[in-house]
Amino acid sequence: MAESESSLGVLAATPQPQPRLASAWSPFREPLFRNLWLASVISYSGTWMQNIGTGWLMTSLTSSPMMIGLVQAAMSLPVFLVVLPAGALADMVDRRKLLIASQVWMMGAAAMLGVLTISHLVNPVLLLLFTFILGFGAVMNDPAWQAITPDVVSPQRFASAVALNSAGFNVARAIGPALGGIVIAVAGSGPAFLINAASFLGVIIFLYTWKSRPHAEQIPAARILEYIKAGMAHVNETKPVQSVLVRTGLFSLFASAFWALLPIVARPHGPVTYGILLASFGTGALAGAVILQPLRHRININALVCGATVLFAAAIVAFASGANVKQLCIILLVAGMSWIIMLASLNISAQQMSPVWLRARSLSMYLLVLQGGMAAGSAIWGAVASQYGVPIALRISGIGLVLGLTTIGRHRLNTGPVSIA
Repeated sequence: MAESESSLGVLAATPQPQPRLASAWSPFREPLFRNLWLASVISYSGTWMQNIGTGWLMTSLTSSPMMIGLVQAAMSLPVFLVVLPAGALADMVDRRKLLIASQVWMMGAAAMLGVLTISHLVNPVLLLLFTFILGFGAVMNDPAWQAITPDVVSPQRFASAVALNSAGFNVARAIGPALGGIVIAVAGSGPAFLINAASFLGVIIFLYTWKSRPHAEQIPAARILEYIKAGMAHVNETKPVQSVLVRTGLFSLFASAFWALLPIVARPHGPVTYGILLASFGTGALAGAVILQPLRHRININALVCGATVLFAAAIVAFASGANVKQLCIILLVAGMSWIIMLASLNISAQQMSPVWLRARSLSMYLLVLQGGMAAGSAIWGAVASQYGVPIALRISGIGLVLGLTTIGRHRLNTGPVSIA
């Protein structure tokens, strides 16, 4: 929903003397948000099934550690290659049509890979190629997907909607691998890929029937470099944007140790326990989404971020102790709650840091820093764990999270109103 940069003014909700606190669940009262949330959780669950199936299939096709490691690289590489053009494109064209195209792209790729896998025609190189193709579609989708949130929920419920979106993703993170493990054990990776393909249908149907605000103008694709440069200039000139990116980069770099090393800590307890641990994290994420809005009403967002970061760092350090399963579930419950509070706070600030005609480009930079930090951090913490052991790597990352808070005086997050026009 790009609009003319020269003519658009940013509209903001006028604060009331005593604003009414929106319930954490209030976005579900709005049919647009509720339907999209349900469809997206189903789609995310299919994506996690796809990820589990891809890793399992590669281990059955080859014993090469390099090829197995390249699976994660194939998933992450599109972020570095196309997320900035994707953000520019989402500000240039009708976001609804761009989202439909990217969803159809991913559905087609997942379906084709499923058919090839069932037909025993997949080899390691082909699997990596389709993994990259799916990752490309996901990256093209992400900036526009993030940018439509203010269009499907009312402004006063925006913060709760962002928290519920983050919680939904993490609920799917718990559901998808568990379902994927069952499907793969019973039928193999091919059917898991086909289920993922089918999971895109709900989002596609929603987008097709959604009557979004009309797109103002169609901007020639040849101007994409011009749009990227304008977005970069906005970063260089705008302190709130820089602050969000700095806070996001520091958090993702150190927090990535948790996700990189979680499977190693869980491995001795078996795959069933691994699923239980993910479910505990997802439950904590939902709890974090519920309490986020009341907390934001009472606590400054920068103090909230500090508290959530310290809590997540403490969970990481406790996780490094190799506790029993019951204790690990409690630790992951706390980790999930603090993760959502932190990530949703960053996302809310990212949504607020730019006017509407720059929103997707700014969000693409946020996604580049977030996902790039997670990808780079995973490699770093894997290397540290290989050299010094998993507990030491987790403890260092926890300390790094806390030390990163020293930059918050210089890089405070924006607490202004959401740009809705």
